[in-house]
Amino acid sequence: MTEGLDLKLLPRGGLVLCAVSGGADSVCLLRLLLEAAPGLNMRVECAHFNHCLRGAESDRDEAFVRSLCARLGVPAHFGRGDVAAFARENGLGTEEAARRLRYDFLERTADERGAAAIATAHTADDNAETMLLNLARGAGLRGLCGIPERRGRIIRPILGLTREEVEALLAERGEEHVEDSTNAADDYARNRIRHRAVPALESVNPEFIRAARRAAALLRRDEEFLDGLARDFVEKHPEGLPCRELCELPLPVSSRALRLASGASLSEAHVAAALSLARGEGQGSLDLPGVRLRRELGRLRFGAESPAELPERALLPGGELPLPEAGLTLRCSYTVYSDEIHSSLNTFFFQCENICGTIACTPKRDGDRIRLRGRGCTKKLSDLFAERKLSAAERALVPVIRDEAGPIAVCGFGTAERVWPAPGEKALRVDVIKNK
Repeated sequence: MTEGLDLKLLPRGGLVLCAVSGGADSVCLLRLLLEAAPGLNMRVECAHFNHCLRGAESDRDEAFVRSLCARLGVPAHFGRGDVAAFARENGLGTEEAARRLRYDFLERTADERGAAAIATAHTADDNAETMLLNLARGAGLRGLCGIPERRGRIIRPILGLTREEVEALLAERGEEHVEDSTNAADDYARNRIRHRAVPALESVNPEFIRAARRAAALLRRDEEFLDGLARDFVEKHPEGLPCRELCELPLPVSSRALRLASGASLSEAHVAAALSLARGEGQGSLDLPGVRLRRELGRLRFGAESPAELPERALLPGGELPLPEAGLTLRCSYTVYSDEIHSSLNTFFFQCENICGTIACTPKRDGDRIRLRGRGCTKKLSDLFAERKLSAAERALVPVIRDEAGPIAVCGFGTAERVWPAPGEKALRVDVIKNK
């Protein structure tokens, strides 16, 4: 740390986009970044988003940032949005709507400018308030860690500074800032925490903000350890989480493994339901937020809520049938079958007179059975797929060629004995071609 700035977060030789509202914290961050820039061969630019929530005061803040950047010689970028309208249209609270619009602007500006990092001015006070808010809402260990110092390319270089220290640094530099009048009101939960809970805790421990900073560091250490165990487990099993092993893990690890593997925000109730599915028998599925969990062949696999499936299409001789869902094309032609022509699991020959009615390409249907040539027995397609350990998503994309009596070929498995041609007989040939 140099003057409270966490240098390890800063991109040497790169561009940092500094989010500046005009408040004390962001003005301090901008000044510290500019002071550190020469030694790191780093460039600094500013971004300001006008939320248009406070009328003339919002415009005053924008004008202040314009003047500040002009005086400091910092390239600046400005955006604005109708937060109130966005909140109404998307069913969001004002704070969340403002946050989404602001970060969308910052990310877009960073992309346009080629910024390596976006720096925001969160402080130790913000971190303590976030910890208390999350505690009040019943958060787990991750929420109690507070604000991470880095998330993607968003960095918080003054997260270790208290608000008191920020004000002292500004006073040393003779820098002014603007005040957001809404910070004095108790309309928002964070303000109530700041005005009531924090002073009460400081009456118990005057160094509460610094104590919360230490507690967050200790909690984050434990969180990173548990996350590492979960990540190792998930990466060890890319084909799906083995149910027995998952259920034997300590709950803090198994719950993290499920959240990591699903890529979804799973509640404790969702985790409990997923573990219940893992402890069950046979196959089953569970719809979770934005994802479907399937138990197949002793493993839990995550996929789309509605897995892709082949549509049913007629198969016409003399043409091609593209199957983009499976990345395949079926090519049909007539030929005279000969022993010198060899069939394969993806080249089929059907004796024309033994085909019942029209033929089509479909996904597997419930109860489908086939007697494959050379197998000597009739099997359910579901059993054939289980032998190959295909997931439900994979099964849905296996092309099944059928006539009006049932399946006559299964791509990757072979041809039905009942339609196999003898040498010299007219046959329909179907080649399965992988799309490039």
